[in-house]
Formats: sequence, C-alpha cells, structure tokens
Amino acid sequence: MKVLHQDRQAGEIKMRVETLDDLWHLYNIISIGDIIISVTFRRDEAKTDKIRAERAEKKRMVLGIKAEKVEFLETDSRLRVLGTIVEGPQDLGAHHTLILGEGDVLTVRKENWTPAVLERVRRAVEDSNKPKLLFVALENDEAVIAMARQFGIQEIAHIYAPSSGKMYEQKDGGNFYGEIVEKVKQSAEPGVPIVILGPGFAKEALLTLGKEKEPDVFKNSFIYHTGQAGMAGIQELMKTGMGAEVVQGSRAAMETSVVEKVLEEIAKDGLVSYGPADVERAADMGAVDTLLVLDTVVRQNRIEPLMARVENSRGKVIVVSERFEAGKKLESIGGVAALLRFRLPS
Repeated sequence: MKVLHQDRQAGEIKMRVETLDDLWHLYNIISIGDIIISVTFRRDEAKTDKIRAERAEKKRMVLGIKAEKVEFLETDSRLRVLGTIVEGPQDLGAHHTLILGEGDVLTVRKENWTPAVLERVRRAVEDSNKPKLLFVALENDEAVIAMARQFGIQEIAHIYAPSSGKMYEQKDGGNFYGEIVEKVKQSAEPGVPIVILGPGFAKEALLTLGKEKEPDVFKNSFIYHTGQAGMAGIQELMKTGMGAEVVQGSRAAMETSVVEKVLEEIAKDGLVSYGPADVERAADMGAVDTLLVLDTVVRQNRIEPLMARVENSRGKVIVVSERFEAGKKLESIGGVAALLRFRLPS
C-alpha cells in the first residue's frame, strides 16, 4: 500500500493498492458509513434510448459512495464496496458498487480516524516490505503449493500423482514432480523464498529437479522435515518454529507464535487472560503486556476503547487475521486474549 495524500482536516487518506494484501487491509480499514471515492464505470441511463434493446455504454467517471457493505474476494483478487452514490456527475442517491484491485487509487473519508485504524494504515504500508513465502508441502503422491500472505495462507494448487488413485488435477499422465516445478515457476515472485517441506524424501527429489530445470526459480529454496504434508505441514512448520531463519518476520509466523504462546500460558495457568470480560479487567489494572484481537472483532467496532487503554499503558496490540490457523484458535477462546505483566488477584 502506498499513501499518496492525507488531509486530516477533511478526514481523508488517498491510497494506491499495490498487492492483494492491500485489499485485505482495506477490508479492515473501511467501515460502514465511510465515503469511498475512486474511478469507476457506470452507464448514463438518462441517455439510453428506451426503444432500443441495447443498454447505454458504460463511461469512466469518479464517484464517491457511502459504504453499506464491504466484501473481500480473495479468489478474484478484488474488493467490492457497495453503497449509495453521494458524490459524482450523475445518479446521486442511486446504488453502485466500486470494484477495487491492484493498481487502483482510492480516497477513504471517515468522520473519525481512530488510532487503531491509523495503525492499520501504517501496517499496510510497512507490510509491503515484509517477506512473503511460497510453500511446497508434499509427500510421495500429493503436493500443496501455498503463499503466506498478510491475510492468511492462500492455497494456490493441489496436485496429485497419477498413481495416487485420486483425481489428478493436472493433465493425465503428467510427471508429478515436473507438474510441481511448473506450478512453482508460475507462482514464484522475485525475492520470495521457497520453503519445501514434508515427511520422507520427496522434498529432496523435488529440489534436485527444480534446480536442474529452473535454477533461477529454485535458487532461494529451503528444505524442512515435518511429520505431515499439505496445509497441516505448513501449520506444523510455523507452530514449532522450524525454519525460523526463513519465516521470521512474516505475518503468518508472528501471529502463529504469539497465539501459541497464549495457549501455552492457558495450559499452565500462567500470565494470560482471555475472553472479553477477563481481558477488560486485566486492562483496567494495567496488567496487559500484549493484547491479541481477532480482526473480525475489530471490524465490529466494539473493541477500540480496550485497544486504546492497552496502548496508553504501553502495551502492544496485535490484530490477528481470521484466515490464519492462529486466528481460528483465537476465535475459539473468545476472539480476545492478553499476555500479562503480572498475575491478577483472585
């Protein structure tokens, strides 16, 4: 994300979307009632010849809409903002949908930019420079290729060997390792490390072939042994801290680590509170060292005062993505948890 202009008096921030991750950040930044201004396309219905069957041609224009619903479309790499037109050359009061993707520029106007939302903007800018990871988790007859993004682990492909007896998603009779190498080549981005993991020796065979067929793509590759393959193997790798020199600094690794720390403290009745009521009590006593909040809870706009109190007492606030496995675990204990500086009195 790139911030192009800020006007605090008008309550506006102008931004350019640079990655799919930026759309996820915008999904968490935009609230119902915000005014979103961007270039879009709309038909000029007033000039439509009602006798003719064809509809008027869509024209490019700048519209501002008051957001009523926001949808993040991961598979389409799009963000949809649905609402009514409040600014523009035509159709004021009519409904319209802004469809935003990589490269688009938009202005978000809010009545109140809270510290938590401004922090999300700052994080979106910083996250552009943080490492992404391409995972290949495989065993002898099955492989999953996935990308660690800021919003979660995005599965890119699931490939089966013809001999596995399962539906083979690639061309019939294709070479298993060759298909994986080709898909990695299509999915890899410059500077993004490739982490190859799983049980057995399939990962070594893949890396050997990858360096032979596509040496430039596989030159920044790392191998790790895990007890499982697939998405479960990726979660195992991050949970246990294996490959820390590669995954360190990624959002996925950080959120996984801190949620696992919370669960460890719960298991040993340690320095932790979880659930809204207990965490509120800890924050009131200035005991919160690190506050973890699920991003769906933040979007409900009920947690801002708690986050502000923790930050005012020099605590750290981490917003955890619902799409990480760590987010699902945090949701299971109420969506809010805190690592404490000291034990609370009974």
